[in-house]
Amino acid sequence: MAATPSSMRALGTPAPKFVLPDTLASTAVSLDEYSDQPLLVMFMCNHCPFVIHVRAQLAQIGREYGLQGFGIVAINSNDIEHYPDDSPEHMKEFAHETGFSFPYLFDESQEVAKAFGAACTPDFFVYDRAHNLAYRGQLDASRPSNDIPVTGKDLRKAMDAVLVGVPVEGPQLPSIGCNIKWKAGNEPGYFS
Repeated sequence: MAATPSSMRALGTPAPKFVLPDTLASTAVSLDEYSDQPLLVMFMCNHCPFVIHVRAQLAQIGREYGLQGFGIVAINSNDIEHYPDDSPEHMKEFAHETGFSFPYLFDESQEVAKAFGAACTPDFFVYDRAHNLAYRGQLDASRPSNDIPVTGKDLRKAMDAVLVGVPVEGPQLPSIGCNIKWKAGNEPGYFS
């Protein structure tokens, strides 16, 4: 199982604009729908063992923080030609099985993943109400290969800080996961 870290984009970076299809509602979702809301953007996919390991916690965070006014979206940017388990049809099944209460968007062109600087699945980006990056990094220290319980501690701490309008304290450690499955020749420059 290959492990790729987050690219750790600069804090304060504005959220890139996006408009992507939601595999759960058959509608498009855009950044503009979350104006004046804090926002969690998660890059994930269906087949990655790192995502599967934490998916129940992601669903729980979606339910809890959605009720507190957080905008939450998950985005799959994988190349479905070579990874058909990540197709929109399978995304819909995965989201229903897991109990996601947030949109699960498909980034077929992979341009949104590049704009965010996403590198792995899962990869987390927390934006404040002005949509400036307040946190990027890991959910918590749990991995499929260790016995640390999945709590979402690091991400929850960041989201709690953003909800009350204070800076996220402490170190921000990169998320670790499977690399985004880029289409041939589409790899972003930060990997070269």
